[in-house]
Amino acid sequence: MAPQREWLERDFYADLGVSSDATADQIKKAYRKLARELHPDANPGDTAAEERFKRVSEASSVLSDETKRKEYDEARTLMSSGRFTGGGGGFGGGGYSGGGAGGFDIGDLFGGGNAGGGGGFGDLFGDLLGGRGGAGAAGGGTRQRRGNDLETETTVAFRDAVQGAKVSLRVTSPSPCTKCHGSGAKPGTSPRTCPTCNGSAYVTRNQGHFGFSEPCPDCQGTGTKIDDPCPDCQGSGITVRPRTINVRVPQGVEDGQRIRLAGQGEAGMRGAPSGDLYVTVHVLADKVFTRTGNDLRVELPVSIAELVLGATVSVPTLDGSVGVKIPAGTSDGRTLRLKGRGVPKRSGGSGDLLVTVKVAVPTKLDDAATAAMKQYAEAERASGFDPRANWGR
Repeated sequence: MAPQREWLERDFYADLGVSSDATADQIKKAYRKLARELHPDANPGDTAAEERFKRVSEASSVLSDETKRKEYDEARTLMSSGRFTGGGGGFGGGGYSGGGAGGFDIGDLFGGGNAGGGGGFGDLFGDLLGGRGGAGAAGGGTRQRRGNDLETETTVAFRDAVQGAKVSLRVTSPSPCTKCHGSGAKPGTSPRTCPTCNGSAYVTRNQGHFGFSEPCPDCQGTGTKIDDPCPDCQGSGITVRPRTINVRVPQGVEDGQRIRLAGQGEAGMRGAPSGDLYVTVHVLADKVFTRTGNDLRVELPVSIAELVLGATVSVPTLDGSVGVKIPAGTSDGRTLRLKGRGVPKRSGGSGDLLVTVKVAVPTKLDDAATAAMKQYAEAERASGFDPRANWGR
């Protein structure tokens, strides 16, 4: 069976356990759940779980991409209708003709019916499978299948998220074989050009008045043949192994934000480009600061005397502490703004630090403090101050 048809007969929705009309969020949640359950780290030595993990990752890489999903759905609809039968040729009752007024030009479907044509199913499959190679001798290149994108998660401290930090991620995924360096050939040997397609990865087959280009059956559309496969990867150029990736978390990253690491995803077959790795960052809560956009917030405990008389109080910041002047007569709950003491912005500069003063009421006073407080209360009443003068009006 031709690789394209075999790929299309996969039901990616079933692989993820979602319906064909599932939302992007439902697809994402289904993938994350299955990826955690099937990850090789959680199932050491379980080859069935490892294979399922690969299938789930491949399904997610297509269905989570709006363009790829649309093309995949259209291609499967075309196949299920019987109007396209893949590598075997032949057409059902679609009423297609070679062109003409009101007709459907089958050459448009397959990219013009020649090995070097653009558009049509040749391009569609190239996009879905993760990259385009030459579509035949005229294309002048081999068909390489880009590796799947992968997802993982990491957790960082609040201040590391704000200021930026380096973290190490332990990832177990299909990676380039270390023995053959991804070529698939036994060390000391090299893949050779496929004699059937002359390295183009495609062969042209004539049927009636039309010519069809399809992946070479002898090299499975890679353009090369391996006579002596690498014993570690059995010729695929890929092995599943753990690896450590050092990631720079950019300053100002927010909780739930995803970081894209280009080329750090699943390895491509026989040296093809790797997919990308998407890292979802979870940020731990801080004991002092909270965040609103690029601004930081902090609650500052103060005494009644400091609000009434005014004071200069030390306030924590991300890089130490600064003295903040509290004006005399400041009301409880007032917010003071410290410019440029917040989260660094990508465009330059920083947000602000918003300091909200909050009265800390003493629960226990000694005799001297109690006497002084009573004296103050009497003086306050004598001055005519009534805290409830306008309350309830």
